[in-house]
Amino acid sequence: MTNLQNSPETEKETKISTELFHTPSHYIRKKLEDYGDEGISDGSFDWDALEKTSTRSQELLEEFHTAIRTINQHEIVKGTVVAITPKDVVININYKSEGVVPRTEFRYNPDLKVGDEVEVYVDELESKNGLLVLSHKNARLLRAWDKVNEIYEADGVVTGYVKCRTKGGLIVDLFGLEAFLPGSQIDIKPIKDYDMFVGKNMEFKIVKINPEFRNVVVSHKVLLEEELEQQKKDIISKLEKGQVLEGTVKAITSYGVFVDLGGVDGLIHITDLSWGRINHPEEVMSVNQKINVVVLGFDEEKKRISLGYKQLQPHPWDQLDPNLKAGDRVKGRVVMITDYGAFVEIAPGVEGLVHVSEMSYSQHVKSARDFVKEGDEIEVMALSIDREERKISLGIKQLQEDPWKHVPEKYPVGSRHTATVRNFTNFGIFVELEEGVDGLIHISDLSWTKKIKHPSEVTKINEKIDVVVLDIDTEHRRLSLGHKQLEPDPWETFATIFELGSVHEGVVLEKADKGYIIALPYGIEGYATTKHMKKEDGTLLKTDDRALFKVIEFNKGEKKILVSHTKVWQEEKEKARESKRKRESKDTAKALEKMRKSLEKTTLGDLEALSSLKEALAQQANQAEIAKKETKPTKAKKKKETKAKAGKGSDEKPDLPDAAAELPQSHE
Repeated sequence: MTNLQNSPETEKETKISTELFHTPSHYIRKKLEDYGDEGISDGSFDWDALEKTSTRSQELLEEFHTAIRTINQHEIVKGTVVAITPKDVVININYKSEGVVPRTEFRYNPDLKVGDEVEVYVDELESKNGLLVLSHKNARLLRAWDKVNEIYEADGVVTGYVKCRTKGGLIVDLFGLEAFLPGSQIDIKPIKDYDMFVGKNMEFKIVKINPEFRNVVVSHKVLLEEELEQQKKDIISKLEKGQVLEGTVKAITSYGVFVDLGGVDGLIHITDLSWGRINHPEEVMSVNQKINVVVLGFDEEKKRISLGYKQLQPHPWDQLDPNLKAGDRVKGRVVMITDYGAFVEIAPGVEGLVHVSEMSYSQHVKSARDFVKEGDEIEVMALSIDREERKISLGIKQLQEDPWKHVPEKYPVGSRHTATVRNFTNFGIFVELEEGVDGLIHISDLSWTKKIKHPSEVTKINEKIDVVVLDIDTEHRRLSLGHKQLEPDPWETFATIFELGSVHEGVVLEKADKGYIIALPYGIEGYATTKHMKKEDGTLLKTDDRALFKVIEFNKGEKKILVSHTKVWQEEKEKARESKRKRESKDTAKALEKMRKSLEKTTLGDLEALSSLKEALAQQANQAEIAKKETKPTKAKKKKETKAKAGKGSDEKPDLPDAAAELPQSHE
């Protein structure tokens, strides 16, 4: 507001005029005299008019107080623009004084003019300077926050002004409230230059609000996606399989091409671009290229459209030589190699598979890459052709002579050869006699004497090994070979060495199932169960122990020998007991013979002596039994006692064994 410089006369008149509104008429004369009587003393002053004017002033003052609104601090009110200066805007809010707002707060509205109605926020009713303090910016912010929340809850669309660029996006003015527009939410396509949107009015969708910090995030991309989504629904609803459409190549990837069909994208997979094999879609397509495509399929729920390009081109199989048949030789180019074979293109768009098993007669081919590489021009033979299924099988080894054709003549049964070890299994060794001719050495045909657990105990991969042909199966291409048959069967000789009951020295090799493996002479192995490993002291033999073993079973057919260590010491003890029994029996026989001769010389008078002898012998037996129970006297003491007792009976009778005591009883 412009400040006016008042003169002293004007200030005086203003003061008088103000007092007239608030002072009764009978005081007016007194007040006028105080200010001077000029213009009054001459009688020209109209006192009646002054009385009427005073009454009217009271009425106007009452109307003025009625018109003034009740204004509260910190609220939003509407006001009218009454003046505009280069720096300020004067606004009347029907209060006792007018407020001043910086013009910069109306920068968003360059068309502001006197008489426009605006909203302002009452910061202070009366400042230190006695002024009414208003803010249009704060009013806009409060109103904007309320509007933004209403629009957010209603999921509506709002128009905003892009103010400037910031880190990661743009700042948007929404009714005076600053919102953030992330760079990823500007457009569906990635945007590199954000500045091109500054200064523009755009439509946005409010996607996030933080009430605590009063942050607002908006998106323009969401609106575009919703629009595109509706276009997709409209387009997909009109699609049909087999329908031919025109489109523009939008993007190319390693797995296919995306085509814009006018608001909706479809995918041409790399396999549907060309009848021939291609490494990358860029070989046949380029971005922004106009092409015709055919609809192969679509998913209304997922909004996916599958397109084809090669389907609009003639099929190469229709142009394949109709005279081509199985057994014909053709030339082609290797276009792809896999673990199971190689694909060879014999005509544009016509490919056949050479399986890895059809590349060589050898059974040890690991990969097709060992024979060919991509781009090679090779000759192949057509093995089978299926024109309906559009499949062709090819072979390379068929161009060579089959090595099995001469196997019976070259490798007759019983012939000896040197082979190469190619592979191990739990049941034997696969060897190669020549390329394409393999044979099997069963694990039981590796050794006459040893029990082989795994072929790796005998040889190694790629080593040479001598073999004997045992059997030929030309129909199934199988050769049965042997290694142990290179030497005579030693078990014929072993049958004479390891006879039943023979004892041999052996070494405990290892523990086996329910028993032990025993190393016997001549490199042969025997088997002993646990109960036959017991030693004389009751313990068992351990690995690497050396001991004597007795052959308890010999099976030449099964190449098996059962041995026992326990039998060895048990039989030795039995022999000792038997020897003792024989000695005792021999002594008894001698005593009986001596007694017989003595009896022949006796007479009837000797019967009394025999009776006494009987009693002496019986007494001697009883004393011997008692002595055994109490103590065990030495042999010398026994002999002395025996002589003493014999002397008491009869000095003429000989010392007889116990067994002779029964002989006189028979005579009695």
